[in-house]
Amino acid sequence: MKTKIWVGAVCLLLVFYLVIMVQRAIWLLQDPNPLSKALGAGYLLLPIVGAWALIRELMFGARTEQMAKVLEREGGLPVDNLPRTPGGRIVREAADEEFKKYQAEAEAAPDDWRSWFRLSCAYDAAGDRKRARAAMRDAIKLFV
Repeated sequence: MKTKIWVGAVCLLLVFYLVIMVQRAIWLLQDPNPLSKALGAGYLLLPIVGAWALIRELMFGARTEQMAKVLEREGGLPVDNLPRTPGGRIVREAADEEFKKYQAEAEAAPDDWRSWFRLSCAYDAAGDRKRARAAMRDAIKLFV
C-alpha cells in the first residue's frame, strides 16, 4: 500500500508539471514572435510525450499486479529464497543458477504468460532490469 501511495504522489506531481507545461506552451504560442511560437510548439510536445509515458507505465504496473494476483491464487509465484549479501542484495551466482530454471521453463512453454512472468522475476533477481521488463511485456501480451 505504501508503494501505491508513493506512485500516486509522483503521478500527481507529474500531472501538475504537465499542466504547467501546457499553460506555458499556450502563453508562448500566443506571443507574436515566431521564435516564441516555435518554442511553444516544442513545449506542447513535451506534455504529450510525458502523459503517454505515464499512462503506459501505469498500465504496465496494473497488468503486472493483475498477473501477480492470479499467480498468487494459483500458487505459481516464484519463491524469493535466494541468499543475500549483508547489504541485502541477492547473491548474483545464486540468481544466475535460479535463472537457468526459469529460462528453460519459458523456452519449453513460450505461449504461457506464467513462464514469462517468472522469467521476468528471474531476470530482475539477476540484476538485468532491461530484459526483466521485456520479458514482463511479453507476459502481458500473452495475458491480455
